[in-house]
Amino acid sequence: MSKDILKDIKGAIIDLDGTILDSAWVWDKVDEEFLGARGFDVPEHYVETISPMGAEKAAIYTREEFGLHNESVEEIVAEWFEMAKKEYRDDIVCKPFTKEYIKFLYDNNVRLSVATSSDRELFIPTLKREGILGYFSEIVTVDDVPAGKHSPDIYLECARRMGVAPSECAVFEDILTAVKSAKEGCFITVGVMDKKSLHNREKIEEIADLYIESFKDIL
Repeated sequence: MSKDILKDIKGAIIDLDGTILDSAWVWDKVDEEFLGARGFDVPEHYVETISPMGAEKAAIYTREEFGLHNESVEEIVAEWFEMAKKEYRDDIVCKPFTKEYIKFLYDNNVRLSVATSSDRELFIPTLKREGILGYFSEIVTVDDVPAGKHSPDIYLECARRMGVAPSECAVFEDILTAVKSAKEGCFITVGVMDKKSLHNREKIEEIADLYIESFKDIL
């Protein structure tokens, strides 16, 4: 489908990690170091499984999956955050043409919100440093809604806060689970290419209303 599908949108809901932030490498490193220190390799579908979850639910899953019963959920989350904090503060940047597209939407009076499984403690410094925090009127994380990105809840909450109907709002996501959920919520869905989700590219392209390699494709 053509990018014309985005011509009349009144709202845009944008994921962070893998969609506008080039951050997959950080979580690959965290997963490898965290599990490696406990004698485990990263299983094939581990990242795909925990990506739609918030930190707490991902820690609960990890604790049960690897039998880490001598570690609390709070301790696991704290260790992950400590491992990732410096990279979010100093090193993670926006993907090419992301900032230009966000500014384009803002300048054309499109309401903007963030929908993320990440934690404010991590991503707020990144968005500030990259100069795009002020463009977003709303920031919603999976901790603000009953379910993670396996459900449309987070996108519906963003739309509600922006005062925009789902049918007039585009959701930009890089993972299959999230694209499916946005579609279930009756949003216009845009799949965004990211290396970590290339194995699901064909399925994402089938479901999404539009698939882009880069935000340059829709500028």
